[in-house]
Amino acid sequence: MAEQEKRQTALGDVAARQLAIATRTVPQMITITPRWLTHLLNWIPVESGVYRLNKVKHAENVEVDCSGRDERALPQTFVDYVEDPREYNLSAVNTVLDVHTRVSDLYSKPYNQISEQLRLTIETIKERQESELINNKEYGLLHSIIPSQRISTRTGAPTPDDIDDLLVKVWKEPGFFLTHPLAIAAFGRECTRRGVPPPTISLFGSQFITWRGIPLIPSDKVPLENGKSKIILLRTGEERQGVVGLYQPNLPGELSPGLSVRFMGINERAIASYLVSLYCSLAVLVDDAIAVLDDVEVGKYHEYKWL
Repeated sequence: MAEQEKRQTALGDVAARQLAIATRTVPQMITITPRWLTHLLNWIPVESGVYRLNKVKHAENVEVDCSGRDERALPQTFVDYVEDPREYNLSAVNTVLDVHTRVSDLYSKPYNQISEQLRLTIETIKERQESELINNKEYGLLHSIIPSQRISTRTGAPTPDDIDDLLVKVWKEPGFFLTHPLAIAAFGRECTRRGVPPPTISLFGSQFITWRGIPLIPSDKVPLENGKSKIILLRTGEERQGVVGLYQPNLPGELSPGLSVRFMGINERAIASYLVSLYCSLAVLVDDAIAVLDDVEVGKYHEYKWL
């Protein structure tokens, strides 16, 4: 009985916690992803906000010849250019962040409230950027693929044969496949079923499965509808006549390439506002720099949402 009374008079956990210092984390947000696409693209600064893509017209008409010793019959040729080349204008992704000065003044220890609000807002903008690079109707990857560079799966599920067909379309120095994580899982199952499990490589400290040495890069921004997705294959870089990202350099308030934060002032309600802007676009330099495998069945799935 004495031991029970002693336990009852001891300091309890709930009361003791009032004197303890809790270890806090910064706010965690489930919508943040690695955004591998933005890491793998080559980015070109666009000083004027406009990127003009000059192309050769009728490249098949440029003639050369191996004439041997008789040089009297040398062919004459010239390289003509498209007279109205396409111009890419940078697209803006922006928002205005509001923070009450009372909140930032009183509750910024140990973490600065303005810094954390900006960090999470910037993360969300960058997630939207990746979605636009894939899905934007003017310049996105999926809307930049010509019909001859689109193929469908043979049986529904993505097989090694399907991926080989895709490699035929982008055979000049292919860089990487881009697809939904569930499509990668479906491809892995098909490979294992055929006894050819795909090897893995390490990029940016993470493991990726590969096919023919080309990594399959996951992105939840690749559309997934009714159990079907797509697998994109692309070549990157201006020197390779591939896919390039475009950004505006030297912005006022620049935090990273193409991204700026500008203080807009404090209104009569003591709310401080910050304009967060990101300017970007994407260009496919030649048609065979990108191809897509459509109607990729992923089996059992969950309906994902992207920004």
